[in-house]
Amino acid sequence: MSDNNTGRRNEPVPRVSSGTIGRRFPRSGTEPITAQSPLGLRLILSGVFLPLFGAAAWLFGVWAADSGPADSPGRGVLIAVAALCAALALLAAVDLVVVLRRLRRERGFRSATR
Repeated sequence: MSDNNTGRRNEPVPRVSSGTIGRRFPRSGTEPITAQSPLGLRLILSGVFLPLFGAAAWLFGVWAADSGPADSPGRGVLIAVAALCAALALLAAVDLVVVLRRLRRERGFRSATR
């Protein structure tokens, strides 16, 4: 596969050198040679927790909007929990993008936007 813009070939990158700048740390000799990052597990977890935390953020936000001044838990606590769930949903979304980019680069897939 060659890139039409630069003329370079886009070959799959082996997982051994799949970091941004390659291998971060030299091998110590205690880990297996075939050790790999659990990208499949990260993909599943991000795919499950992104909608879960998104729905929780929305539900806590609606609950906070409907709560009165004398309700327990208070409005501030519900807003804080909604913000925490939204932050975790954002983290899961970013992790999902990172994992998909790494898998695409390792398998030699090209995105449709390039």
